[in-house]
Amino acid sequence: MTPEDEPLSESSSHHPNSLRAFDVLGRFLEEDGWYPRRVGGKYSYSMTYNGRHGDLRCYAIIRVDVEEFLFYAIAPVKIPEEVRPAVAEYLTRANYGLRIGNFELDYADGEVRYKSSLGFAGQELTVDLISNAIYPAVHTMDRYLPGLLRVSYGGATPFEAIEEVEGGMQDKEA
Repeated sequence: MTPEDEPLSESSSHHPNSLRAFDVLGRFLEEDGWYPRRVGGKYSYSMTYNGRHGDLRCYAIIRVDVEEFLFYAIAPVKIPEEVRPAVAEYLTRANYGLRIGNFELDYADGEVRYKSSLGFAGQELTVDLISNAIYPAVHTMDRYLPGLLRVSYGGATPFEAIEEVEGGMQDKEA
């Protein structure tokens, strides 16, 4: 399921706090230079992040029914079916030890995304919280993208690709 397909619009239970959060999110994205585009009638924005290793399609979403903020950074390629098991291993190895967010693989269509999220029920969603969810997601996806491509198209094993990307890192960024 892509972020665009998630049940995010016209919910019968809009929390006023969520509507304020959506306004804060929109202002932050504009002021921070993300050039957000509203996704239909949903409480969601799409945008692009130009990373060192590729352009990432991104979604910033407010779940107004449950007061949650979700951010997705999506890899610029779909993973071929025959290498999805190897990519799943690579992503599992990458996920281990990450402090903020996680990688996800859609086995049905080969989409790989990095998700960062937080619940803010009864709390104000601030620009600092938004920034602290967004930037680790795009930086982590960009960092691991070369390994993802090597496993998907370059014949590297998941272990080899992780070793190349992490190179003995003691502490992962996200």
